[in-house]
Amino acid sequence: MMLSGRTCNHAFSTRQMSHQRGALALRSARSEPAQKTASSANNGDAAPSEARTVPSERALAIWRSADAVCFDVDCTITINDGLDLLAEFMGVKEEVEELTNKAMDGTMSLTRSLEERLNLINCSPDDIRRFIKAYPPQSRLAPGIKELIKALQKRGVAVYLISGGFRELLLPIAAHLGIPKDRVFANRMHWQWDDETGMPTKLVGFDTSEPTARNQGKPEAIARIRENNPYNTVVMIGDGITDLEAVQTSGGADLFIGSGVVVEREAVVAEAEWYVYDYKALVSALSRYKVAMVGSGAWACAAVRMIAQNTSQDDPEDEFDDDVRMWVHQGGELVDTINSTHENPAYFPGIPLGPNVIATGNLAEAVADADLLVFCAPHQYIRGICKQLMGKVKPGAAAISLTKGMRVTPEGPELISQIVRRTLGVDCSVLMGGNIAEDVGREQLSEAVIGYYNLEHAQRFKKLFQRPYFRVTLLPDPVGAELCGTLKNIVALGVGMVDGLGMGPNSKAAIIRQGLLEMRDFCQALYPSVRDDTFLECCGVGDLVATCIGGRNRRVAEAWTRSAVEGAEAGEGNGAGRSWAELEKELLQGQKLQGVLTSNEVQQILRTRGWESKYPLFTTINRIVNGHLPPHLVVDYLEGAKADIAVDVEEDIVPLPRQPASAMARLFGQLVGGITQQGGAAAGAAASAAAGAASGAASNSV
Repeated sequence: MMLSGRTCNHAFSTRQMSHQRGALALRSARSEPAQKTASSANNGDAAPSEARTVPSERALAIWRSADAVCFDVDCTITINDGLDLLAEFMGVKEEVEELTNKAMDGTMSLTRSLEERLNLINCSPDDIRRFIKAYPPQSRLAPGIKELIKALQKRGVAVYLISGGFRELLLPIAAHLGIPKDRVFANRMHWQWDDETGMPTKLVGFDTSEPTARNQGKPEAIARIRENNPYNTVVMIGDGITDLEAVQTSGGADLFIGSGVVVEREAVVAEAEWYVYDYKALVSALSRYKVAMVGSGAWACAAVRMIAQNTSQDDPEDEFDDDVRMWVHQGGELVDTINSTHENPAYFPGIPLGPNVIATGNLAEAVADADLLVFCAPHQYIRGICKQLMGKVKPGAAAISLTKGMRVTPEGPELISQIVRRTLGVDCSVLMGGNIAEDVGREQLSEAVIGYYNLEHAQRFKKLFQRPYFRVTLLPDPVGAELCGTLKNIVALGVGMVDGLGMGPNSKAAIIRQGLLEMRDFCQALYPSVRDDTFLECCGVGDLVATCIGGRNRRVAEAWTRSAVEGAEAGEGNGAGRSWAELEKELLQGQKLQGVLTSNEVQQILRTRGWESKYPLFTTINRIVNGHLPPHLVVDYLEGAKADIAVDVEEDIVPLPRQPASAMARLFGQLVGGITQQGGAAAGAAASAAAGAASGAASNSV
């Protein structure tokens, strides 16, 4: 609103001095009122109106759902009136203030007041440039306004400036605040142009066709904004009567918020549905997304730690609620321990999760009112979890899955994100990458992609996860990203077998290369839209390499292979190798081994579609896992896939019991030509040497 220096510039300087003396104490949602203007003085014995500093439910709902927020500039965004400050700069302050007062008290129209003030100022383009240099935008901003505008912009809210001032004075302020020129509604100065130089030289008036050049101009500007944009909700913020008009006219704003940050006007206080004396009140009233973590294993703990760091940082523009709820399926004592020590000693010992992580054993309580759901539980349990959550998820919530795996049904494969989406009716992105939980917890460099369908949700999740040590990129191939994260566990089993056999990096590199090739072919056979470049992202080759070097599937497969080789070497009657379940319990301490189950799920698809020979590594690894082939055939996977084995057509996707060591030894001998009467001593010696090498490698392992 256009105001006099006595009512705006002087008012704020008076308030600043009052602050400096300590006479003006800030309150929680409101500071003491700014200097009152002459127009706000009490009339007779009438009591001043009480400002509505606590918003009504309606006002708060509109504010939190706003698509666009329009700001007055003079004495709302800035601590002074731009035209009056220019008049002071040009040495005609008092004369211009007198004309401003006439416009304010109604003895002169707004249009005529603007014309006469410009005639008095009589500035040139050079004067405007010198003025802007003397009063840069950052020196004129009202306290807290930049933080408020940034908070709105971070949430995707469109910000507009609507002012009775002039574009020439306002555009530097808009640029400083990151507001595009086409979102600035203000008057334009008219210039006389020099015929010789083609340059503007003299101010000759202003463009009266702009809506802000006349009364009722601000609601007209908002009507234009609505006409050109699909905004459902528009809010106007300002300090003056002309700003209040924006909500009093059809087609204008849905809500007016009065600003007393710089100057308080009694008429505005009386009419405003919501009135603020500190822009922090508006920032704190913005909606914040509540986050829930479904899972409490090592990777869930590493992920919730990053989330908690981001949600708790001291950022006034933060769009996330500080507290993060985490569902712990064991409940009881572990929940109490996490909440008291802020660590998960069962799955993530020695690494603090953060004091704002709140554990609960109640699944429904964990997700109650959550806007963002993070799923990070073993994949075989996700469907059951989602069934428990049906009807309990907040409408409009978004989800992201960190879980790697799939479910096989008679109708075909079903990805985890698809289970979440179909069961709960929410959008579900995926976060995939080469991430060993302990390394992420130690804040070592890691990276991931977010595969997405909804870009807005993906961008929000990126803000939730990205840390200086954890780099996140967006990938519009959620299916490819998720399948990569699922299939790499099978390849990691193969690499673990190579390690268990005591073989070197050449063999491991061959398994990894073939594994990546089969991953790509399998993904694109099921989903032709999957992109080739996805396999070069961190969710593809990056995750594959990390898992094959340090993942749990590689570690357990190595131990299983050593045990199997020792059992085969011992022969019938000398005991069997250890089972996958036994090693999972011992080595993973409660965490789940995903690779074996995933291998069986994938193999069921291959068998059903007659694809086993097209994926020889996947097929051979699965046959080894289920005891149909000895481990050493992992490096001869082409032959392993061709081997004639008896498979029960009704075989479940649950891992089969291992065959007795005697049967494994006989099969081992038959396939390598040893331990039979026809094979002779030489073949037997070869078999013994191979077993001895594996045993030696086991004795040297950590």
